[in-house]
Amino acid sequence: VGDRCYEEGMYEAAKLLYNNVSNFARLASTLVHLGEYQAAVDSGRKANSTRTWKEVCFACVDGKEFRLAQLCGLHIVIHADELEELISYYQDRGYFEELIGLLEAALGLERAHMGMFTELAILYSKFKPQKMREHLELFWSRVNIPKVLRAAEQAHLWAELVFLYDKYEEYDNAIITMMNHPTDAWKEGQFKDIIAKVANVELYYKALQFYLDYKPLLINDLLLVLSPRLDHTRTVNFFSKDAMQYAAESKDAELAEKLLQWFLEEGKQECFAACLFTCYDLLHPDVVLELAWRHNIMDFAMPYFIQVMREYLTKVDKLDASESLRKEEEQVTEPTPIVF
Repeated sequence: VGDRCYEEGMYEAAKLLYNNVSNFARLASTLVHLGEYQAAVDSGRKANSTRTWKEVCFACVDGKEFRLAQLCGLHIVIHADELEELISYYQDRGYFEELIGLLEAALGLERAHMGMFTELAILYSKFKPQKMREHLELFWSRVNIPKVLRAAEQAHLWAELVFLYDKYEEYDNAIITMMNHPTDAWKEGQFKDIIAKVANVELYYKALQFYLDYKPLLINDLLLVLSPRLDHTRTVNFFSKDAMQYAAESKDAELAEKLLQWFLEEGKQECFAACLFTCYDLLHPDVVLELAWRHNIMDFAMPYFIQVMREYLTKVDKLDASESLRKEEEQVTEPTPIVF
């Protein structure tokens, strides 16, 4: 009879009947329809079934009774397979603050599971990014890191992304993220700790270039960390290239010549040859010729002298052509004046 009354919408009668036979699950449903949310929660507690808790919880959300909805939700979120539906119900109605509050309250439950910590981290990334870092530092071992990584990247939370990459032992991605987003993600101590663990050796040299561009005064500290792992010959050549570019951009002929002399003193003939072309416009051919002859490396300087000779001959040819044209113009006879 209680069921027939319920189906006919006679909820007051159904309430009396269900209460009389202690059918708390149906009583909770009836009370929801009557808008008696507190009584519905009490009946749900006596019924103690996930289905009843969900029904009462969703009804409380629709009735904007969020305190009661949270009491019900705490009995739902502990079931991992029910969590997604609950989150969707709140989110579809725009109740993000209330959903975050529910999950925060649930973290202290004895049956708290990875899904709860993970979903709360994702919600933080979308709606409360300022709270995400603290949450990760406390509970990073209890979240699904790949899932939270994607959320952090989509939200452009670069510092949090580096933190997760480090914990997930994806050191290469952590370094790349710091170099791509230094304003938000770079920290000196963290960078030096992680760079020593990367698998891709090329990142060492990218890190050197990054420091030259972003933090040149700290390059020596980075070299101290990387020196056992670097190819020293390649590293010297790396810095030689930067020195050549700097000298060329300085437009200082004296600086360029000093750099040439340093290369020769260090026995770096290949760098000497490369510098001749990088700083081509600043160098005096007679100085280059003297240096090459004194150090017996004319072979390394010969391509430079060929280029110089070609330029000089081109200039001479242009001068000859100009002089010839001038003489031809002078030889043109002036028109004879008319004699009257």
